[in-house]
Amino acid sequence: MSKSYFDPEDLKKFGSITDFQEEYGKKFFDWYGSIFQEGALTAREKALIALAVAHAVQCPYCIDAYSGTCLNMGADEEQMMEAVHVAAAIKGGATLVNGVQMMNHVNRKLM
Repeated sequence: MSKSYFDPEDLKKFGSITDFQEEYGKKFFDWYGSIFQEGALTAREKALIALAVAHAVQCPYCIDAYSGTCLNMGADEEQMMEAVHVAAAIKGGATLVNGVQMMNHVNRKLM
């Protein structure tokens, strides 16, 4: 069996991104950590948003990480799937609304 490009074990190496550029890596992790602190949104709400975004950007590492985080923060399967459906609706809507550009272009060509 051939090795997949996506290796779930690589998620454990995420912290090592500072190896090649320590200054920016540290700044990223400081910012990243502060983003997920309680604020106007709870940490649980932020985790559900992160899970939805992870699906929208199709990051398997983020999907793995935030599936676990959401469960650990008390989100259930229904809430997690609802967040994924919200992301899918926004991504689908964004694709379709850009169809208006195509329609405008076609209408100009046919005039």
